Amino acid sequence: MEETETDKTKPSVRKRADAIKPYRCKNLIAVIENPKNIKNIGTIIRNVNAMGVEKVYIVDPGNSFPEDWQELRERRALSKLSVSAIKWTFVKRFDSTEACCDHLEKKNYVSIVTSPHVKGKKSIYLDEGDYTEAPKLAVWFGNEGHGISPLAVERSEMCVAIPMFGMIESLNLGTSSGIVLYEVTKQRREYQSKYRKRFKQSKRDEPLPTVMPRDES
Repeated sequence: MEETETDKTKPSVRKRADAIKPYRCKNLIAVIENPKNIKNIGTIIRNVNAMGVEKVYIVDPGNSFPEDWQELRERRALSKLSVSAIKWTFVKRFDSTEACCDHLEKKNYVSIVTSPHVKGKKSIYLDEGDYTEAPKLAVWFGNEGHGISPLAVERSEMCVAIPMFGMIESLNLGTSSGIVLYEVTKQRREYQSKYRKRFKQSKRDEPLPTVMPRDES
C-alpha cells in the first residue's frame, strides 16, 4: 500500500506531542465568558495551546456552540481561526457562569478574573501576582463588549489588570489573553520545574527545563 502524506506526518506529530508534554501547565484552565466573536475564541484557543494551558472552558448562555467537543473541533471556521489549535486543545462548554463556577469549585479550582479594579475586591496588576499559590487555577476572560460578569467577579479570588500607558487603555480579547496567559504559564512552568508537588513539598534534585530547545533543522 502506498504511504500517504498523512502517514508520513504522523511520526513527527507524535514526536512533537511527546516533546511538549512536560511543558504543559497542569491544572490550569482559561475560561471565556459569554464570547460573541468567533475570531476571538479562535485566537484565545491558539494562545492557550501555544502557552501550554491545559484546558479551555466556554461559558455559552446562548448555546452558540455545540455541546460535543468533537463537533466543535470539526468546525472549519474555528479550526482556521485557531490555526488548527482547536484540534489539540480540550474545550468544554457551560450553559451559565454559575454552572461553570460550581464545576470549578467542586474540583477545587481557584478563579481569578481579568478586569480593572472592582470596589471591594482584591485587585492587582498582572506583574504583581503570584500565580503558583493555587494548586488549581482558572483564569477568566470576559465578554468583548461588557467585560467580566459581576457573578464571576464575586466568585473569584481577585481581579487582575494589565498595566497600560497609552492614550487608549484597552486591548482586544485575543491580545490581552496572550499577555495574561504568558505571565501565568511562565510562573507555573518555573514552579513545576523546581517542585514535584504543590506547596513546595518536594523539591527536584535537578530543575526541569522551562524552555523548549530550538529546532536547528
